[in-house]
Amino acid sequence: MKIEELIKQCIKNDRAAQNELFRKYKDTLYFTSLKYCRNEADAEDNLHDAFITIFQNIKTYKNKGSFEGWMKRITIYKAIDKYKTKKLLNVEIKDDILEDEVIVEYEENLSLDQLLTLIQNLPDQYRLVFNLYQMDGFSHKEIASLLNISEGTSKSNYHRAKLILRDKIIALSEAINPKIF
Repeated sequence: MKIEELIKQCIKNDRAAQNELFRKYKDTLYFTSLKYCRNEADAEDNLHDAFITIFQNIKTYKNKGSFEGWMKRITIYKAIDKYKTKKLLNVEIKDDILEDEVIVEYEENLSLDQLLTLIQNLPDQYRLVFNLYQMDGFSHKEIASLLNISEGTSKSNYHRAKLILRDKIIALSEAINPKIF
């Protein structure tokens, strides 16, 4: 069934169409959830909540942009909403520290799962800011608005996330390939 027809059937609360839509997009949206959630159980809960919202609001989709992109935004916002209810860590780093760019390079000997685990283990707000900025292309202004923080806090949390990831990648790389003197 074409996506346009699938959407029309989902608007009519057709359970078979909803099931087909779920099966078609569950893996993509689960991976999106994994980026924003601390573990697989939280990601599964987020995926479930996102699909409930998708089915409840599918009639509001205006065929502007991709339907998959619309669903990903809902999935991201669901994860953010969950963490907004928790007390989030706001760390400001002085602007002069931000001038020194920190590069987090992907090490060839690290698997995608290992890298994802490192990102998932970041403190909540660092993880959210890192994913929104680095993985999903949000601006610091947009992130500040989404998380109710200042742009400076968004920038400093992103910077701090990169520092933490760099140190963890180095440590994990050295554990995988110890240097012999």
